[in-house]
Amino acid sequence: MSEAELIQLNKDRNCTLYTIQFITEDKGEYLRFYNRFKNDATYNEDLARIAKFVESIADLGALERFFRPEGKMSDRVCALPVVKSKLRLYCLRLSDSILILGNGGVKKTRTYDEDDELRGFVVTLQNFDKLIKDGVKDGTITISENKIETDKTFDI
Repeated sequence: MSEAELIQLNKDRNCTLYTIQFITEDKGEYLRFYNRFKNDATYNEDLARIAKFVESIADLGALERFFRPEGKMSDRVCALPVVKSKLRLYCLRLSDSILILGNGGVKKTRTYDEDDELRGFVVTLQNFDKLIKDGVKDGTITISENKIETDKTFDI
């Protein structure tokens, strides 16, 4: 298990964006994803497309049509982009107003489950989703229309 915090990335937009940051890392998962591909000419166009989607989501909201369903029926894991791309960014879409950006990578297989790295990112978000649901039930996490409130550190 690894300890992680929930980090808010923006304010005063239609959709509040968060990311997960592991205590042992100096950057959140979304920034780690972005930094990994920003100077890679092979994936530069795909990364720019994903970054543009993220900006649009912050402005317009995390509308369901922006996402590709991933994970299981019981969780809220989804992926960007919905258009053809070699990269996948995995997220937790809690509502139209709250999105948690995770990590991702190069999609080399038909499904994320066939790739150890991608499966790891999805499983992390599935576990985090369960912890959020448990926190809401026990009162350690409060979710309002566009904000998650907690001082909790998560064991993922």
